[in-house]
Amino acid sequence: MYTTILTLHSWLRWVALIAGVAATIAAVRTDTAVAGGTRADRWGLVLMITLDIQMLLGLVLYFTHTLPSIQGHMAEVMKDAGARFFAVEHITMMLGAVVITHVGRILARKTANADARRMKLFVCFGIATAFMFLAIPWPGLRAGRPLFRVP
Repeated sequence: MYTTILTLHSWLRWVALIAGVAATIAAVRTDTAVAGGTRADRWGLVLMITLDIQMLLGLVLYFTHTLPSIQGHMAEVMKDAGARFFAVEHITMMLGAVVITHVGRILARKTANADARRMKLFVCFGIATAFMFLAIPWPGLRAGRPLFRVP
């Protein structure tokens, strides 16, 4: 079960990254409203849903695998850059990306001015996307993982 969830979590990150970049770009562009909202609204919704699923999968992995292995050894974990990445840095930045995405969509929804609305979406989606890029264990880094995990 662990391998399946980890594989899903690994592959779904690409959808989240694409949605984050697309939502950020769509928020910058002056696009006209389409049926069901603007392109930024649509990409923002895809980003939010994907991040929520990622968070659920990630929390399952964290509480079933990471947390049991670090309990009682936090001093050693904090000295090891790779272990610290997954125990603290990855989860903190990714939770931040989820929260910022939700806050951005709420703030934008409550803003009447179209330019201010786009700016709020751009800032929030941009920060969330930056957090995602920083928190992914890219190959070659201290806690690097494969780009495409296969079970």
